[in-house]
Amino acid sequence: MAQTVGDFIVQRLHAWGVRRMFGYPGDGINGVFGALERADGKIEFIQARHEEMAAFMASAYAKFTGGLGVCIATSGPGASHLVTGLYDARMDHQPVLAIVGQQARAALGGHYQQELDLQSLFKDVAGAFVQTGTVPAQVRHLVDRAIRIALGERRVTAIILPNDLQDLEYEEPPRKHGTVHSGIGLNMPKIVPYDVDLQRAAEVLNAGKKVAILVGAGALQATDEVIAISEKLKAGAAKALLGKAALPDALPWVTGSIGLLGTEASYKLMTECDTLLMIGSGFPYSEFLPEEGKARGVQIDLKPDMLSIRYPMEVNLTGDAAETLRALLPMIEQKSDTGWREDVEKNVASGWKTMEDRAMQPAKPVNPQRVTWELSPRLPENVILTSDSGSCANWYARDLKMRRGMMASLSGGLASMGACVPYAIAAKFAHPDRAVIGLVGDGAMQMNNMAELITVMKYHKRWPDQRFVICVFNNEDLNQVTWEQRVMEGDPKFEASQEIPNIPYHKFAELIGMKGIYVDTAERVGPAWDEALSAGRPVLIEVKTDPDVPPLPPHLTLEQVKKFTSTLLHGDPNESGILVNTARQVLSSVLPGDKE
Repeated sequence: MAQTVGDFIVQRLHAWGVRRMFGYPGDGINGVFGALERADGKIEFIQARHEEMAAFMASAYAKFTGGLGVCIATSGPGASHLVTGLYDARMDHQPVLAIVGQQARAALGGHYQQELDLQSLFKDVAGAFVQTGTVPAQVRHLVDRAIRIALGERRVTAIILPNDLQDLEYEEPPRKHGTVHSGIGLNMPKIVPYDVDLQRAAEVLNAGKKVAILVGAGALQATDEVIAISEKLKAGAAKALLGKAALPDALPWVTGSIGLLGTEASYKLMTECDTLLMIGSGFPYSEFLPEEGKARGVQIDLKPDMLSIRYPMEVNLTGDAAETLRALLPMIEQKSDTGWREDVEKNVASGWKTMEDRAMQPAKPVNPQRVTWELSPRLPENVILTSDSGSCANWYARDLKMRRGMMASLSGGLASMGACVPYAIAAKFAHPDRAVIGLVGDGAMQMNNMAELITVMKYHKRWPDQRFVICVFNNEDLNQVTWEQRVMEGDPKFEASQEIPNIPYHKFAELIGMKGIYVDTAERVGPAWDEALSAGRPVLIEVKTDPDVPPLPPHLTLEQVKKFTSTLLHGDPNESGILVNTARQVLSSVLPGDKE
């Protein structure tokens, strides 16, 4: 049998090192799926329940492997469904290739069924490279360029394949004018700034008396280097959400997360520092960074377009975080004054005590912060953590203490709901011998995570380590937005938009073969985590949490206080619960014991 275009594409992907792709079939991409079947398992196909979830899986797979994520879908709605997950990859600078079907070439432009203008649809999300195949001799360079650009630029790329093209006999490009002869392979360069620029950065950092460091996803492979430079500078370090695993939280000068989901110690670190070193982070909220002009700044980032857009930096260094820090370290002077570091450590210790106090406050029925606080000391070695967007991300960000070897991620720049379970599935395929734990709110669970539990049960027997736990915070409320309405807009809870149905998630889990655990008392939280992590099979924990426990930011502005007060004056439907729980959370840091 002659080699088809579909066969060649699968062969070429394999030659590039692709061993797994996520997606959903359809007649617009059948030629490639037939080739996957004929390839005898060279590339494993993971069937999601929805194409958007497949794209999230590809994005997360890239994050957890450091390599290329690949997703595949049919024409029309299959292709359009991918877009949200692809934007997640684009916003977080992940290399992802989307392969999508299209209607037959002769039908294009004829308002044919499932014919969309896919070039236009993908032009933004996959703007680095999106091309449509037209003849067999073209597909070689389409695959090669799409993968090389995705990996080299850490971008999303897309290949559009008309369905009739996929079944044609493959032809190599002829040796003639107007053809392209491409090859496979990519060796990433060592990217380090010039010595003169490193010296300028060192002068700024050496002059600082109160140095603050902010790390993001770009620092995940630079843990030792960040620790080394922090010790020389006697600095404190905060972590953006995507950099949660970059530094162990046992280090007494690590202040934890920053921003609305951050800690008071991180807030103080940024507002009191005189020098800021930002490493591999696109943290978007400038109000949580030093006030402009109050601190000198140095930034390190692999992508020049991310430099000096959050804070006006004095020195901008384009380079890999680990390599750049290694080159910079010999130029950094050892600071002897430990006063600033000691202040940071006191704030960190006080902050952990406050968070424990807040987590242990009573609620009706369960304090959501206690769920993550009880999980933290039980985290298995080398666990991989995922979280959805929403109020659960507050507790993920603040309460879970990372140790060396752990991994963690979520939808960062896009902050999309619905990413927790597909991220967790991708993590398990990337590292099947590691425990995976995901945290998700009931809103995101209903939106699209529930269906992907079926995917878990379809594939879980392939994983040598069966520890796969999803925890659902069931508060019958789109809680993060509810609190944003109160604190940012000054509006009471809008029940029509915020209340969601109460679903027995643990029973759904049991229905499809998972172990289901239901928790509605504080005393059951810790034992439930123990039970789940020792179950020997995938588990869903449903915790009935109190929607009125406020996910307080590290610092409330006067404007936020005014709007929150306005909320109560307008009569919030949960007013009594809000007042009691807010008082408990605030007073927990200053008063001992139970606050009834």
